[in-house]
Amino acid sequence: MPKVKLSVKKRERQNIKRRLRNLWYKKRIKDAIKRFLKASFEQRKEILREIYEYVDKAIKRGVIHKNKGARIKSKYAKLCLEKQSKGK
Repeated sequence: MPKVKLSVKKRERQNIKRRLRNLWYKKRIKDAIKRFLKASFEQRKEILREIYEYVDKAIKRGVIHKNKGARIKSKYAKLCLEKQSKGK
């Protein structure tokens, strides 16, 4: 069995930590989207702000690409506007 350098072990520990952190950021976005889809119109505006906040933080941290973030924000803003126009 080959010897494993300490730097390799450290890199593995860092990768695990970073992976868990990235999953946490993605889960926050997914949970907010689920709440958005279940919510009434009044609550959707508030939750949309949360989605924007979570997506922007994930972009800033490098968890998701900026174009993917833009697609997510655009998609749910559009849904919010459609519900608003149907309600009137």
